[in-house]
Amino acid sequence: MIARSLSADEYEALNGEERLREQVEDLVLSNTDEDDDDDEEIDTVANEANEPLPVEYRGTIIPDPDVQQIEADNVLTDSYEDDTDYLELIHLKIGSLSDLDLGRFTKLESVCFRQNLITSMVDVRDLSDTVEELDFYDNRINHISSNIGKLVNLKNLDLSFNKIKNIKNLEKLTELENLYFVQNKIKEIKNLDNNLKIKNLELGGNKIGDISEMMLKLVNIEQLWLGKNQIPRLQNLQNLKNLRILSIQSNRIEKIEGLESLENLQELYLSHNKISKIENLEHNTKLQVLDVTSNGLKSLSGLSHLKQLTDFWCSYNQISNFNEINRELGSLPELDTVYFEGNPVQTSNPTAYRRKLRLSLGPSLSKIDATYVHN
Repeated sequence: MIARSLSADEYEALNGEERLREQVEDLVLSNTDEDDDDDEEIDTVANEANEPLPVEYRGTIIPDPDVQQIEADNVLTDSYEDDTDYLELIHLKIGSLSDLDLGRFTKLESVCFRQNLITSMVDVRDLSDTVEELDFYDNRINHISSNIGKLVNLKNLDLSFNKIKNIKNLEKLTELENLYFVQNKIKEIKNLDNNLKIKNLELGGNKIGDISEMMLKLVNIEQLWLGKNQIPRLQNLQNLKNLRILSIQSNRIEKIEGLESLENLQELYLSHNKISKIENLEHNTKLQVLDVTSNGLKSLSGLSHLKQLTDFWCSYNQISNFNEINRELGSLPELDTVYFEGNPVQTSNPTAYRRKLRLSLGPSLSKIDATYVHN
């Protein structure tokens, strides 16, 4: 009979069933304030728990006393003093907040739980209400617990890269300024009626089908990030007079519209949509960056009045006329960077392209397609 040491991977396999059962218990206990559509996740974990272990090992197993083990959650905060104002627990495979003894930190201002295995936010109730910044980036959270309402001084909340389906339980967080939901499963912008101090809202990489009327209430917002969703139209933005940055890349936009009242808009990102014409930017005279990469543009128009424009990104369209480029961009005094790679002006004139582009544009130009212009 063969005797050998048990590797870390084998420990992981043998302990897998017990850990899965613990996950089921945690999900069931917290399910009183979970979404109904999260039940299928509980069932999935339960089914996995009932499956047989994937690998069987023959022979006598002798545990290796030197195998590296991860610290138990309850010792991860031991090095922090009770009066610390921050906790930073990143990439530590933390599965639950319950064993971290968070209640002893009464002066916390910033808490970071990035890149862990946390599934529930229920235990944020143990955090001090002095917390202003809370970071759950890259975990396994599928529900925003109502217990977060205790953190009435919260200004920054990052729930990016989780499994959240609904924006909710944030009504008591009236001091919120920065809210991040990048790469979740959100379908609708809603339940932010009381969060009127929001300045930065990031919802890229979700399943949002339209810009809802909810946005009309966020009059103090300065940055709105909606890239990689399923939005077909620019709408319900007219009240956002403080908006400086609007990113709505990789959606289904066919027309530039609804931006007339955004007179403070400085950066507009519209790449990877279905736009066929640059139009309706007459009132957006403070624009500095305009990105229309990978759309359906066949000609240039509606740009010559943008005297503060520094960056124009127009790669992978169907622009074929250098005279149009000169007419629309040649007199812009601040223009520094342009991208026309992948257009007929470049593909049909690969040798003379850069020289012709320089002749079509003004002396302020310093970069063409990420390459510096040499005088």
